[in-house]
Amino acid sequence: MDSPEPDRCRGVLHPAHAAELISVERLVPAAEVARFVEFYWLVRWDLTGHPPYEQKVLAHPNVHLVFEAPRARVYGVDRSLFVRRLEGAGHVLGVKFRPGAFRPFAGHPVGDLADRSVPAADYFGPDVDRINARILDEPTAERADDFLRPRLPEPDPVAEEVAAMVERITGSPDLCRVDESARELGLSVRRLQRLFAEYVGASPKWVLRRARLHEGAERASAEGKLDLAALAVELGYADQAHLTRDFTAAVGVSPARYAGST
Repeated sequence: MDSPEPDRCRGVLHPAHAAELISVERLVPAAEVARFVEFYWLVRWDLTGHPPYEQKVLAHPNVHLVFEAPRARVYGVDRSLFVRRLEGAGHVLGVKFRPGAFRPFAGHPVGDLADRSVPAADYFGPDVDRINARILDEPTAERADDFLRPRLPEPDPVAEEVAAMVERITGSPDLCRVDESARELGLSVRRLQRLFAEYVGASPKWVLRRARLHEGAERASAEGKLDLAALAVELGYADQAHLTRDFTAAVGVSPARYAGST
């Protein structure tokens, strides 16, 4: 199994410990599916003889379709801390939709799914539960492609524009405020907020903040000892206290404590 590239696991808390218990593989979708899907992810674990383990994740602004036992489910953007309890042995295959790309599948604002998961049958029909078992028997990109290909909606140009917006503002350390992002994208703040509510399922402010917290958590995991004042400036926070408040609210511990526990 290929080792995941560093950016694949961004958002996974305590990644070194997780890697001892969980294997992650990223699978590439077919070209026609890739217009909607960022990638597939296959997670396997074997905790036989070990206590259950809770994996915590700072989620990204993406909707996921997850083939898992006993039923496939669709997960909206989790704006808090996603926690998955793992026990025994098992695996799941996930579909990570591009930001905004689930809107054509949903037929309604993606904000309605925020912080929720629902049976995949709600969007893909009752056949998904039968196909779920087949995909878990053979969790490959080809199987996932075969499921999605006949169910692809007509492309939505606005969804593709929104995906580009998310990529622009999350990949630009100089963009720290919603009004700055709106100006950069040539939109009013209100228009940007409406597009994100409709297509992303999280506000522009949340997306900006979450991108900074991903960077902060990754740095803490990699470096161990942090210069929090310098990191706060680098991430666009007004001061170290603001970074600490945001990080603690999202992760549950301060960045200094998190760095010391990785």
